[in-house]
Amino acid sequence: MQIGLVGLQFSGKTTLFNTLSSNASHSQSNKEEATVEVVKVPDERLDNCSKIFNPKKQVNATIEVFDIPGLRMSEDNKVKITNSFLTAVRNNDALFYVIRAFKDESIVHPMNTIDPARDIEFLETEFLFSDIAFLENRLEKIKKDMLKSKDERLKKELPLIEKLFQHAEKELPLRTLELDETEIKILSGYQLLTLKPLVIAVNYDESSIATVDEEIKKLKSKFEKSGAEFIPFFAKIEYELSQMTEEDRQIFMQDYGIKESALSKILRTSYQMLGLQSFFTVGEDECRAWTIKKNFTAQQAAGVIHTDFFNKFIRAEVVHYDDFIKYGSFAKCKDAGVWRLEGKEYIVKDGDILNIRHN
Repeated sequence: MQIGLVGLQFSGKTTLFNTLSSNASHSQSNKEEATVEVVKVPDERLDNCSKIFNPKKQVNATIEVFDIPGLRMSEDNKVKITNSFLTAVRNNDALFYVIRAFKDESIVHPMNTIDPARDIEFLETEFLFSDIAFLENRLEKIKKDMLKSKDERLKKELPLIEKLFQHAEKELPLRTLELDETEIKILSGYQLLTLKPLVIAVNYDESSIATVDEEIKKLKSKFEKSGAEFIPFFAKIEYELSQMTEEDRQIFMQDYGIKESALSKILRTSYQMLGLQSFFTVGEDECRAWTIKKNFTAQQAAGVIHTDFFNKFIRAEVVHYDDFIKYGSFAKCKDAGVWRLEGKEYIVKDGDILNIRHN
């Protein structure tokens, strides 16, 4: 899974990225395109399993986070969207607009004033224009190709592209259009910008802690047709938190009235948007979190561990994390009737602990 951080220059995007990077396993940098970090997904459930089994290794789930270079003012004193910027944005499964709401006279906003609603509208409009241009060109090409060929795929694609084009012309992002699995599959190679799941992360300063809920409520109301999730965060505070011990972090968050860190919010929201969840494998050698799509069967989940497990699947031993913690061991879970054997069609739940039986 890849998420891209997008925003204007001096929005706090890179500070947020550095906060996420404090939990990274390795990094890779390309200033012309994006800075990339593979970030461990914190999971208290996995930590608790490791405390019980004391394994040789704990393996968290990971996501890739891309810090896409911030948009700057051009020579004609306008913020300009470049092709290289759009290419970097397209290569992500979900997008996070990082929007500036903090005030700092020493850091000049590219548009000279602080206006979160304006910045959100600017990004949405530019990305929508890009999608409209692509769809218009694609429509022309399909119609030309259909004169030369009787390709059935083109006949299926034409009404879909027309539907998207008409929706985008109403100034509505494509993520708000209901599509079935077949249509999503047809569009998968096109990387349309406003079709991607979107989170709008608004960066406040500590003076706004008391009013942030009301401010976010206003933005949600204004952009209710965007199909986006909204997350308020405090970049400077979050970065300080990322450098602290767990004990100090909890005290600091309590003092500032912060209930959840930006890292947890971003990762949790990313999973929800992309329809993902985690299951666990546990033992003395390793405790590991595995990322799967919601509604995956036990056999499909087994295939994520190893392809042989999918092909030679027999049964899955299953107990949910909550039950395992409640009873304290697999033996006690069996006695309580919450440990069970499931077949290949069993739908795996978020937090299930699995042991795969296979040939």
